[in-house]
Amino acid sequence: MTAARLASPRRPFLLSLLQLSMAALPLTVALAPVASASAQVSSTAKAAAHKPRPKPAARKPARTPAALPAYGDRADVMAFADAQAASLGYRPEELRAILALARSQPVVQRLILPGAPGQAKDWGAYRQRFIEPQRLQAGLNFWATHEAALARAEAAYGVPAEMIASIIGVETFYGRIMGSFRVLDALATLSFDYPSPLPPGARDRSGFFREELRQFLILARENGLDPLAMKGSYAGAMGWGQFMPGSWRRYAIDFDGDGHVDLINSPVDAIGSVANFLREHGWERGMPTHYEVQVPNDTAARAQLLISDVLPQLDAKQFESVGAQLSPQGRAHQGPLALIELQMGGAAPVYVAGTQNFYTMTRYNQSSYYAMAVIEFANTLASWRKATGVNAAPTSASGAGSSNGN
Repeated sequence: MTAARLASPRRPFLLSLLQLSMAALPLTVALAPVASASAQVSSTAKAAAHKPRPKPAARKPARTPAALPAYGDRADVMAFADAQAASLGYRPEELRAILALARSQPVVQRLILPGAPGQAKDWGAYRQRFIEPQRLQAGLNFWATHEAALARAEAAYGVPAEMIASIIGVETFYGRIMGSFRVLDALATLSFDYPSPLPPGARDRSGFFREELRQFLILARENGLDPLAMKGSYAGAMGWGQFMPGSWRRYAIDFDGDGHVDLINSPVDAIGSVANFLREHGWERGMPTHYEVQVPNDTAARAQLLISDVLPQLDAKQFESVGAQLSPQGRAHQGPLALIELQMGGAAPVYVAGTQNFYTMTRYNQSSYYAMAVIEFANTLASWRKATGVNAAPTSASGAGSSNGN
């Protein structure tokens, strides 16, 4: 996937957008079948003059044409363009032309919704999706190729090299899977056509995605990128590290020194940007992400520890006061902890005591399962790298107070 840069000055490109949007008006779409049908009727009439009339066949029911999403015809979308154009650095007609070429994507509406209610979460199955030989081998190759950049990022931001490499591996399989949705379509769909009605427990996040659409339009203008060509996930995340547009503008950095930030074509920029994102969200150098813990058997005591979810709020003494047993490293931890529960389908859940760094991992993706998958992938990747004889021992910053994270 590449982000196509404008080959010509901004005005001709935007003029072409206006021309394209005119060509996409419903009138043109409606006329095309009529012209085609007329041509077919004329051809049939000529052929009938030279051939015997065939026996009339049973008439097939007319096919109803599929409805074409037309944001250019929607008052709410055009009002958004008019209201936001100046603040985004566009003329109203320019922004109208761009948004008129966005297309609503029903598959995006389906993918953004949570899973069906009643499905038990399964940490074991989730883990196997990522911590598998092919992705780990790709991680070793990525680390070998970008060893200098990963070491530089670790030194500058305090995030272990294996953690940075792990995020990129989990997010995009090291650049192999960066998303095939047009970002403009995905963000327009989630901004103006968020699923409704919502299933129980889901909430309308159209406001969040409308802001991300704004950030995307600014990002494209500031960097001379074609907003119609950029591809990403169904939620609008882009590049090796799958940054949302707002995160790209706030946290992405030029780590390869070529004068511009490119998270799509530069894995080195992605390495530095992932490290910078984590540090800006509270990563603490040298702190483990979690510790081993045995939870109390009493359901009420366990619920008391789980009340803060992934946000660390209880210290080691508070853990032990309700019957939880921390590892020696956990008992010595200075700072708050959170009890993390990872459900295992029908089996007993897995528990760990998460630190500030575990919480920071959930700022990248708001899921304790995701955070734990990244952490365990990082530890396994570092162990594999050490086993191959490469002179780069894993740090304890990504483990559970030990070298293997167990």
